[in-house]
Amino acid sequence: MKLAAAFIFVATSALAVDVPSGQPVELQEVLVDQMGVETWLRFRFVAPQIAREGGSVGYDLAGPDMTALCDTLVIPYVAAYALKGDVIVISLADRAVEFGSTDPDTTQFFEAYRLENGTCIWEGL
Repeated sequence: MKLAAAFIFVATSALAVDVPSGQPVELQEVLVDQMGVETWLRFRFVAPQIAREGGSVGYDLAGPDMTALCDTLVIPYVAAYALKGDVIVISLADRAVEFGSTDPDTTQFFEAYRLENGTCIWEGL
């Protein structure tokens, strides 16, 4: 699978976002990916509290955070920038990692959604 990401946005001063778990979450970047015939919009966040060592937020708490991010940040962002996407991917990482690179020490969670009638619908990955 070839990854061809087009850069759209990098937060120059981190955009902090409130989520249900209360963990600190900052938008790292937004990417547009052409994956075959689908366009994927990737919203990448840094969430240090999901770290395997020393973190206090597991997937049970981070899952609802990703849905909240889709509802409160992604929907208005997509509208403001007139983006079109078939799949919305929300990712949380305990540290900033360059897109496409691997770091076995990094904890990451992913979820996929589609936008339908202004609503985020969970697709699961």
